[in-house]
Amino acid sequence: MRTHSENPGSPKRQGEALGRLKRNRKVRALLVFVSLAGLPLWCVLAVIIDRLGLRSPPRGSFDAIVVAGCRVLPGGQPSGCLARRVTKAVDLWRRGLAPTIAMTGGVGTFPPSEAAVAAQVARDLGVPESALILEEHSTSTLENARYLRKLVKFERILVVTDSYHVRRCEWFFGKYFREVRGVAVVSPLWDRAKGAFREVIAIVCHVAVSSFSSLTSLGS
Repeated sequence: MRTHSENPGSPKRQGEALGRLKRNRKVRALLVFVSLAGLPLWCVLAVIIDRLGLRSPPRGSFDAIVVAGCRVLPGGQPSGCLARRVTKAVDLWRRGLAPTIAMTGGVGTFPPSEAAVAAQVARDLGVPESALILEEHSTSTLENARYLRKLVKFERILVVTDSYHVRRCEWFFGKYFREVRGVAVVSPLWDRAKGAFREVIAIVCHVAVSSFSSLTSLGS
């Protein structure tokens, strides 16, 4: 037999339901506020990251020019992003800024490796095999730097990548090489916008993971 407190229509139950409804509305309002406040900040950070990557042309000589990996299209064709990076690297090589071009990047969604496809673009542009080094196992920017470090003894490098990616490349490659200078490729506006938005997330995630790892190591 139901008691008065068990009756769904009782004042007590109605009060609890009303309380939950109010709390849910507050949560939704908070989420909307965070979204509306976060989106402009996200846009501002994306623009700042992209603008920080735009630099004056490099001067002096370096040990190597490094091409940051980028996706390969079906059939082993270079994406527009990868082709632009390699073309920029070859231009720097022709200007005598470094004697060697190092291609980075392993196999992504489509084979062959990003480094292999990039190297073929460079060969087609007239770069001899003797001037090329391939790092074909990395799957991220940090691995680009880490695995290349195992292959070479370079200390002063230029890293060619898209403008929004320059700062992270300098950050990561700087962990393994003594002097790193990023060189920006300016992609079409839509590609830059998408890349810059993704870059904000990538940097935030890396900082969060690094901070968590540091706290964990301190607590162990």
